[in-house]
Amino acid sequence: MRDTTDTEKHAGTEAAAPHGAPLAGLLPADFSLPAFEPGWVWLAGAGPGDPGLLTLHVINGLRQADVIVYDALVDTSILALARPDAVIDYAGKRGGKPSPKQRDISLKLIEHARAGKRVLRLKGGDPFVFGRGGEEALTLVSQGVPFRIIPGITAGIGGLAYAGIPATHRDTNQVVTFLTGHDQTGLTPSAIDWEAVARGSPVIVMYMAMKHIELISSKLLAGGRKESEPVAIVCDASLPTQKVLETTLGTAARDAAEAGLEPPAIVCVGEVVRLRAGLDWLGALAGRELVADPLGLGQRTSVTG
Repeated sequence: MRDTTDTEKHAGTEAAAPHGAPLAGLLPADFSLPAFEPGWVWLAGAGPGDPGLLTLHVINGLRQADVIVYDALVDTSILALARPDAVIDYAGKRGGKPSPKQRDISLKLIEHARAGKRVLRLKGGDPFVFGRGGEEALTLVSQGVPFRIIPGITAGIGGLAYAGIPATHRDTNQVVTFLTGHDQTGLTPSAIDWEAVARGSPVIVMYMAMKHIELISSKLLAGGRKESEPVAIVCDASLPTQKVLETTLGTAARDAAEAGLEPPAIVCVGEVVRLRAGLDWLGALAGRELVADPLGLGQRTSVTG
């Protein structure tokens, strides 16, 4: 798609374009960020919600972009970092609600780029983790539109961290599985081997699973998981409105309904959820007393091993 010169030019070897001196005063004088060239599309991840989790590349893009095409899960406070004269274009897709078609979103990116605009396609989380970033990038390739990928902190890691739940911990799991709770039809993915996932992955992190949480729980139970297995449901992860429900696989669907929880949410299944009793750092700020040995294994005597 591009030659070596273009790749190096847009990999950070050239100072950012002068639009608003994107990060002037925040970085060392010899620290450079890429220029956002006209006619390019940057596919960027905005993280799970908290603006503090944005990368420097995303902020750089926000301050240079002529057009920002953003998703429903991008917090509006992030858009305040855009140039005052930037065009802000909503392209959110939410289940069960009227949403723009994927083809129309891709065509919009191409149209703006061909008009010589700097186009920032801003997605919640990471554009390559259940975000259709790959589909949009391949469409750009088919039309000869140059692009850059800017990774973001995916909600399945960052959102859990804000709930005090690590995706991995050496006392609970050396494997973690990330999966989506619905496919392009809106149904529970039939392509997933639920029995294999239930049997082989100590920790399961699910995106977009709230709508089908009862069916998914039943599939995992049928695959051999215990009804008493810990489950955490994290809604509005990393935002001031974040809610965390600790429950079990056998009662997760009922408890979520009784709590009135709604998406967007991340669902985590596995013993790693128990670590929240010791790692709920946001809860500690509000006065929660944390437990140093939440798994009941006995405190380690070594701080180095």
